[in-house]
Amino acid sequence: MNFGISTRAVHAGEPDRQYMDSITTPIVMTSSYTFASMDDVIDYITGKVDRFEYGRYGNPTTAVVIKKLRELEGAEDAEVFDSGMTAISCTLLGLLQENDHLIITDDAYKKTMLFCEKVLPRFGIRSSVVKMGDYDQMAQVLQTHPETKVVLSESPTNPYLNIADMDTLRALKEQYGFILVVDATFATPVNQRPLAQGADVVVHSATKYLGGHNDLLGGAALGKKELVDRIRDYRNTTGGIMDPMTSYLLLRGLKTLAIRMERHNLNGFLVAQFLERHPRVRRVYYPGLPSHHNHALARKYMSGFGGVVTVELNANLEQTKRFLSALRLFKIGPSFGGVEALVTHPMTISYYDYPPEERRRLGILDELVRLSVGIEDSEDLIEDLSQALAKI
Repeated sequence: MNFGISTRAVHAGEPDRQYMDSITTPIVMTSSYTFASMDDVIDYITGKVDRFEYGRYGNPTTAVVIKKLRELEGAEDAEVFDSGMTAISCTLLGLLQENDHLIITDDAYKKTMLFCEKVLPRFGIRSSVVKMGDYDQMAQVLQTHPETKVVLSESPTNPYLNIADMDTLRALKEQYGFILVVDATFATPVNQRPLAQGADVVVHSATKYLGGHNDLLGGAALGKKELVDRIRDYRNTTGGIMDPMTSYLLLRGLKTLAIRMERHNLNGFLVAQFLERHPRVRRVYYPGLPSHHNHALARKYMSGFGGVVTVELNANLEQTKRFLSALRLFKIGPSFGGVEALVTHPMTISYYDYPPEERRRLGILDELVRLSVGIEDSEDLIEDLSQALAKI
């Protein structure tokens, strides 16, 4: 049967009968798996049987997570990691080698950018940064660097929620022969499936919407089997595995992913509409609004627009800090995608160590605020924002 997204979120990857007839997947806490005899060892190493051997190479609880993610994303294969950054680093180091070249868009996550600019050169891998959405510039870089093996783009991006033009990226991929990697953390498989739109590998920080409860760190890479095998080989060597307890928490979160995203999408849209009309707000960045410069792309490639809303306040730095401190339901802190509403101030929390001119170049303004709209009642979230804006 061709089940819907919510049914797959609950049941995909789960065996028909669990151990001891449990309704939930058991947590298998073990570092090693024993063999009954040497005949069993020989059967395993010669590939006659498929089983677990050592915790770094697989775990029954984690295997269910992988199957569920694979079904949700429509991927041939998948692997999970101990954080989103491990997923990114293992993906790039698994797919690239010395003298290869990488293209990354300019509004990528700060740590991803630092990894590409500071860490990859130690392996003899060079990167070029292109402006998000400037595909003429990307084509020029591809012509200049025929050794380009990977193009990495987020969609939506952080914090301005720019949307990648998947058709254009697919056409460039077919022309130049690179591997297209898309970080779809802000979208989730509920709102967008980049693999069906031309991506070869999709990466997620499972810490965010996939887990959904602000209680785990994790990452995932999904895509074509031969590419995921290369990523997995690198992960198995370096050891950034997801532990069984985290796998269980991620399974728990994934079962409600579709229904949570319905509320995140609705609340995000309602909050964005409210803020766009407020006199204390200069500009709202939300791809579900017609005012967003990538709204047409968002409608083309996405079925929902998520719960992250970024705003520029009509305020100076001190007024912006006063607004943030006045919020009650929105708690100040990094991350996004959990059931609780969060708010972050990129200038202080993520880019405080950058010179002011560099922050301005990156678009990190003093009055820029990123909201992670939770699944609370939208009326309560809007009231909280209203009372805090009144204190500016």
